[in-house]
Amino acid sequence: MAESDWDTVTVLRKKGPTAAQAKSKQAILAAQRRGEDVETSKKWAAGQNKQHSITKNTAKLDRETEELHHDRVTLEVGKVIQQGRQSKGLTQKDLATKINEKPQVIADYESGRAIPNNQVLGKIERAIDVRPRSAPVARAP
Repeated sequence: MAESDWDTVTVLRKKGPTAAQAKSKQAILAAQRRGEDVETSKKWAAGQNKQHSITKNTAKLDRETEELHHDRVTLEVGKVIQQGRQSKGLTQKDLATKINEKPQVIADYESGRAIPNNQVLGKIERAIDVRPRSAPVARAP
């Protein structure tokens, strides 16, 4: 116990300002008056749910995307496929099984809703011995 220094005095000081107090306008002005370096920066959309803000260009973007459409097969192509399939005595399901596609694919091609795929059209050509590709492709409205 002889090593203890009884002359040492410990001074407890008041803690500095909390984060909220340090960010207040009064604290910033007081620090500037004292000549301290103060750096302030505004966080963009801090504390708000503005991550999906609507910009001026949203309407323009919507107009542009509505004008972009995929080409579809024409009804003439669909009729050629349907007539060729029926002349072979096949149902849509039979033709689909024969070319390893889903029956909905055949239904889409025959109704003109399908987006043309050369591989599928080639399989259909070989399965029904008809060339449906000779008909033009329709533009979607």
